[in-house]
Order: sequence, then C-alpha cells, then structure tokens
Amino acid sequence: MQRLLIVEDEPALRRALTINLRARSYEVVPVSDGQAALRAAAALPPDLVVVDLGLPDMDGVDVISGLRGWSTVPIIVLSARDAQTEKVRALDAGADDYVTKPFGMDEFVARVRAALRRADIPQLATGPIVETPTFTLDLAAKRASRGDAEVRLTPTEWHLIEALVRHPGVLVAGTQLLSEVWGPGYEKETNYLRVYFAQIRRKLETDPSRPRHFVTEPGLGYRYEP
Repeated sequence: MQRLLIVEDEPALRRALTINLRARSYEVVPVSDGQAALRAAAALPPDLVVVDLGLPDMDGVDVISGLRGWSTVPIIVLSARDAQTEKVRALDAGADDYVTKPFGMDEFVARVRAALRRADIPQLATGPIVETPTFTLDLAAKRASRGDAEVRLTPTEWHLIEALVRHPGVLVAGTQLLSEVWGPGYEKETNYLRVYFAQIRRKLETDPSRPRHFVTEPGLGYRYEP
C-alpha cells in the first residue's frame, strides 16, 4: 500500500482528502503544519507528499526545500495561490505538480496516480540525517554540527553537500555540480567549486588540507565518502 503524506491546515479539506484517498486504497498520513510534515517524512518516508503553501508555522515552499534536501519523493502542491510567481517558486523549490484550489477530486487523484507512476525511486538511501565521526548533517532541517557546536553553512554550500551525500561513494562530475547548483552555462567555472569546497572542508573536515569526506578527483569531480 502506497503511503501519502497530506500537509493541509484546513480541517475540512484535510479530512476530505484523507477519506477520498483511503477509499482508493492509499495509506494516508494527514498533518496540519510544516514541522509535523518534516518529522513524519523523516520517521516514515512517504511515497508522495501533498503540501499546501499557506501553513500556520512555515511556508509550504520551505517544507518542499526541506524534503528535497534528502528525498526524491513526488510532491504535489495544493494551494489557493494562483499567481504565476507562486507556481514558479514552488516548482523551482522542487515540487513536481501544482494544483490550484478549488479543484475536482477525480482530477486530483489522477494527478496523484500520475506522479506515483513517474517516481522511479520513492526516497534516497541516505535519509535526512547524515552522521560521520566528525560532523552531523540534518538535510531536512538544514542544520550542521561538529560535536556540540552548530556549523553555519550557506545555501550554496548546502546545495553542493546535498548533491554529493545523495550518492555516497559515487564520483560526481564537476560539470554536473556546476550545472545543478549554478545552472546551465556555468560548466566551465571550475574555480567556483574550488572556492566552495575549500569553505566546506574548513567548516566540516578535521584536517581540511587532507579531507576525509569531501574528496576531489583532479580533473574529474568530487565524491562524498561516509
């Protein structure tokens, strides 16, 4: 049975979605705010997430970003916000589909089925918490620490780290990292990677000059070693 996480603060709509999806043989986990959604996803990774943007404790886009730090789970936005800028913002954050309220239940369920069909890997093997003897990363909450001390990482540093820890032990080409983090057209800006990985190593590695976890393969790319 496929598990769906419903993040909706409106009780009547949350109940309607839960009833209709359970009637179609889905397991449904309904929650009413963003923090509960991130905790539920980390505890028991869902096969699909439906998230409203107007949540009481945080913006739904932040929920999407938190999930995308460690998961490829399909995400459908369900929102009364119909401005193009809102749709672009949600899709850029990692949403797979955007449904505007009010909506037809049959169409919505069809979008759920389509998103589940497109999903090759429900979630990544790493999970939201990455632990090494030196540092700990919470990819969902975007928090890093060394021992008892919190480490502040920039958004760009997080993007680079996530791109590597999603594939532990796998060499990721420098051109791929540049395209994924900065966008198409930046594939030749290898100096960006040298600068940012030097910063990441200073913050997270025990010996930045001899990195144990964020390894460079000269002329090829970078690799995360657990």
